[in-house]
Amino acid sequence: MTTILMTSVRDDEMDAINQYAEQHNITIKTTPKLIEDALDLTTDIDGLVIQQRDPVPDHVYPILKEHGLKQLASRTAGYDMVNVPLAHENGLIVTNVPAYSPRSVAEFALMQIFRLLRNTYAFDHRVAQNDFRWAGLQSIEIHSATIGIIGVGRIGGTLAKLLKALDARVLGYDVNPRSDLAGIVEYVSKDELLQQSDVVSLHVDLNPTSVNLLTASDFQLMKNSAGLVNASRGPVVNTSDLIAALEAHTIKAVALDTVEGEGPVFNADLRQKVISDPQIAKLHALENVILTPHVAFFTNIAVQNMVDFALDDVLTILNGGHSSHEIKP
Repeated sequence: MTTILMTSVRDDEMDAINQYAEQHNITIKTTPKLIEDALDLTTDIDGLVIQQRDPVPDHVYPILKEHGLKQLASRTAGYDMVNVPLAHENGLIVTNVPAYSPRSVAEFALMQIFRLLRNTYAFDHRVAQNDFRWAGLQSIEIHSATIGIIGVGRIGGTLAKLLKALDARVLGYDVNPRSDLAGIVEYVSKDELLQQSDVVSLHVDLNPTSVNLLTASDFQLMKNSAGLVNASRGPVVNTSDLIAALEAHTIKAVALDTVEGEGPVFNADLRQKVISDPQIAKLHALENVILTPHVAFFTNIAVQNMVDFALDDVLTILNGGHSSHEIKP
């Protein structure tokens, strides 16, 4: 019987995993550990599925090869944690799940756009201190707003359609503009988008060209009444520059679902501890920051699809087939 190991497994994934194992008559072993801490479990398995934000250490790949593995599947869209060339050198076919549920992230970004436009984060802070005044917090109706989307792919395109249905003006910046979004997205330069948008929403992959995509000079282009949503990857935004812009009120507010250095902090119980990352601690303390722990993907459909699609790829490769999700050199 085919045996597959899944690492970094959460309790909420177990129903989907058990259903898949029963439907396909395979054995799926699970562990909450990262792959580098679970190498002892890879000696007698046929396939491997991982999920993590921190890089897989280089010493892991030759051990997986030594244990006879031929593939490495990540049940996430991002795969920057995998050293793909090194994996290929060790005979491992790498796959990801590029479109587990575009609506999950798009709907989350839309919610945060509403929160920024309606100043709910500021009202939350006031009400928590028994201050129920309205002064200075008049909001913007979305049909009168201009929303800029940087990265108009699967997720960004889905968000654009949701925004257009609400009669917002939608600007887009992408190196490969989509013709199927004509009449929905108005493509402009990055600078024009930053200058005109009431809220900017980021939906780009993490790659060498997107690291530090927004820095101090970009924040200077934005309206001082504008907001920013990042539901893509943390390093897309230069965090120190963002903090400086927020403190100087160069921009009004930000909703961050992902941040540089989030690994030890997000999805951890720190109620009795301090936040170890000083930049995240600073963001957490600012009143014009909405901070969520990388949960834009975390829906019923997305979790099911991440499990199912990753395991489908494993079985396809083990059976000698080719997955459309293979990461090429």
